[in-house]
Amino acid sequence: MTIGWSKFFRRKHVGMSAPSLEEIAAEAAKARTRISNAVINTPVIKSRSANSGLYFKTDNFQRTGSFKIRGAMSKLTKLLETHDADALKLITASSGNHGIGASAAAADLGLGMTVVLPTTVASMKLERIKSLGATAVLAGDEAGASETHAQQMSADEGYTYVSPYDDKDIVAGQGTIGLELLDHFGDRKIDNIFISLGGGGLVSGIGSVLKTHSPDTKVWGVSAANSAALDASLKAGRIVETEHLPTVADAVAGGVDSDPITFPLAQAVIDECLLCSEEEIKRALVTLALDEGMIVEGSAALALAGYAQVAEQLKDQTSVVLLCGGNINAEQAKDLITHSTS
Repeated sequence: MTIGWSKFFRRKHVGMSAPSLEEIAAEAAKARTRISNAVINTPVIKSRSANSGLYFKTDNFQRTGSFKIRGAMSKLTKLLETHDADALKLITASSGNHGIGASAAAADLGLGMTVVLPTTVASMKLERIKSLGATAVLAGDEAGASETHAQQMSADEGYTYVSPYDDKDIVAGQGTIGLELLDHFGDRKIDNIFISLGGGGLVSGIGSVLKTHSPDTKVWGVSAANSAALDASLKAGRIVETEHLPTVADAVAGGVDSDPITFPLAQAVIDECLLCSEEEIKRALVTLALDEGMIVEGSAALALAGYAQVAEQLKDQTSVVLLCGGNINAEQAKDLITHSTS
């Protein structure tokens, strides 16, 4: 299912409190300089599918297994411009990948980090966070509840809260992916990009860069039907609460803040929204593993599932599917592939 907005509708809803697309794009360029030694300029790989204009931006090959270190490093390096490292007491919330990215960035910079995670966090992600020296706190049964707990701890115990998405520097860090795509394609037009939706930081960052420098690129936001808070909020024109059911795309599950800067940015940059079922996501995961030779997590397969819904109408266009992460444990990957191909 899809929903689209006119350019007028998208532009008029960027509120005064939110940074402009051009401001995010400019901050992304600055962030790229600050984080260049800490992140990988990940490959853009053409799909193996015959006669296909499909490409993958492979942040599943990022050093922490997902794009999240980009935003985390952007935020922490910006904080260090105005704060003494010894005085920073940092806390964040995550479904897993942001926690890994924030923990890795903190370790690189010699900072401490506390990460609040839902009780349902994947064990592999929890162990990665602990191995990076961060303190892990389990609270809530989905990422939105963990965010609320972390924000309360910040208020009560004097932490500096690092949002996983609702922060200009986080969004700008994610926007460095857009700059890398522009560099890769050069004068060639990117007709479409498919991005999985969680809290909106990723689509806001990449979308701001692309809409600033390549305004005709169509941005598709893809959500898991089982946990689609941002999708529902975009359709309602305001932040709404939704039911959150288990999803293989666990990295993008959970609610969003009540008034995040990512909401007006997402309204401004997303041209079409797509909802995908669990079966569609699993099918895309298997396609990536068996046809493209890439093992990814469900949130990355989600973007390909969205592309698959509209692929026929885009077959003569250049489309990019962002593979946002590859943090999936071996047993889960084996189980998903076995059951999907049996």
